[in-house]
Amino acid sequence: MQLGLVGLGRMGGNMRERLRSAGHEVVGFDHNAQISDVTTLAGLAEKLESPRAVWVMVPAGVTDATIDELAEVLGEGDIIIDGGNSRFSDDAPRAERLNQRGIGYMDVGVSGGVWGRQNGYGLMVGGAQEHVDRLMPIFNALKPEGEFGFVHAGPVGAGHYSKMVHNGIEYGLMHAYAEGYELMAASELVTNVPGVIKSWREGTVVRSWLLDLLDRALDEDPELADLSGYTEDTGEGRWTVDEAVRLAVPLNVITASLFARFASRQDDSPAMKAVSALRQQFGGHAVHKR
Repeated sequence: MQLGLVGLGRMGGNMRERLRSAGHEVVGFDHNAQISDVTTLAGLAEKLESPRAVWVMVPAGVTDATIDELAEVLGEGDIIIDGGNSRFSDDAPRAERLNQRGIGYMDVGVSGGVWGRQNGYGLMVGGAQEHVDRLMPIFNALKPEGEFGFVHAGPVGAGHYSKMVHNGIEYGLMHAYAEGYELMAASELVTNVPGVIKSWREGTVVRSWLLDLLDRALDEDPELADLSGYTEDTGEGRWTVDEAVRLAVPLNVITASLFARFASRQDDSPAMKAVSALRQQFGGHAVHKR
């Protein structure tokens, strides 16, 4: 099957190679001419036979502009797939704009990171059943082997919504592992923290791919001495918490893990300064001054 692929970075480039190895014809476009198959989006459209399908894997901030530009060179019966980390609420307006041109739209949450080329990608799809059916050869090539790793989650928007929740859960899981690591590192009893992490990889109820990756990181740097604690968030955690507020769903763990990332960026917490000042004022407790 033919597919256009816009955005050939860490995810998109590996997806192109996985699809090609499965026998699909992929025409890729990227602003980096060294890795691009064509020089323009118009050139990409010309390389594909109608009805065309073009998968967009670009940062959320430029997704709308990219899709609007693509719409100018595509036509009736074509499909655009957004596989980036867009906010789910952007999907319905996009689908409506494209529908006016006779162009279909699908949103796909993609998980797998830099390991997806080898292991396959988890795919969460939002869109019409007819569009899903048409793209199934592509989805089957990208997903891991076996029965898991793919879902048609619902109509347009459902794919990105599912990926948003997936990433919120990821925040909580990562922070639980991190807290366990820190507690053992502080203990006077556990003298081989990396060894404990490694032992959990088989036969335990906390084994997971994330745990495997923590073990890998500790193999490279047993005390994580080369890393800063400063941790970014890419948006999905915030959107998950926003939805929890809107729907009055108590997301205690995910919310706490998001706030922990905010705390990681403070060299000297203003809030904790205020707490220290209050303890001194009401109880005469000692404070640490600069």
